[in-house]
Amino acid sequence: MSGFDIAAAKPRLTPGRPLLIVDADEVILRFVDGFDRFLRSGGLFLDLTSYRLHGNVKRQNDGQPVLDVEVTALLDEFRSDLDSLDVVDGAREALARLAPRLDIVMLTNIPTAQAEPRRRNLARIGLELPLVTNSGLKGDAVKALAAGAGRPAFFVDDIPQNLSSAAVSAPDVFRIHLIGDDRLKPLLPPAPDAHLRADHWRNAEAFIADKLSEAGF
Repeated sequence: MSGFDIAAAKPRLTPGRPLLIVDADEVILRFVDGFDRFLRSGGLFLDLTSYRLHGNVKRQNDGQPVLDVEVTALLDEFRSDLDSLDVVDGAREALARLAPRLDIVMLTNIPTAQAEPRRRNLARIGLELPLVTNSGLKGDAVKALAAGAGRPAFFVDDIPQNLSSAAVSAPDVFRIHLIGDDRLKPLLPPAPDAHLRADHWRNAEAFIADKLSEAGF
């Protein structure tokens, strides 16, 4: 057991209270923007022609893509001290307004070794959230986190496959598809298994607030 698993997060959640589960990258934190700045400092850039990093990292001098293995190495280097990402527009304010009405936990697909830098990043932007690391699809983790929570419960992610996974494992959890970076939004259609495609955190906040009010919270 680590300090960043579901068992560690559970004591910080109130049984019977509504729950909001949020992804990190492109939901709360601007990962792609930070990675692009990192690449540009080394003579590379991110050419966002599809919703993926491999194949889209190119050299500034000739515009040619670098090999996938090089992109993986660059990602590992960038993520080794992952504590400098900026916050997605509107996320901090929306969470602050929602926090009196529900618990909030972050579910992020990073190795445990990167969890402490991520926690520092959250603290830097004023978000002291329980942090749970995960790998692969998130449905089982959403189910485990929502077990014991009140309803409504919500899950916000930018990856449609994670929302589909949650639809199978935790079908009673409301699913919100949100992509924080404006450059990325046109690259993915609305997730088919989301209850809402939110173009901005104000849309997600309004949806969540309405469901909470309907349930008497």
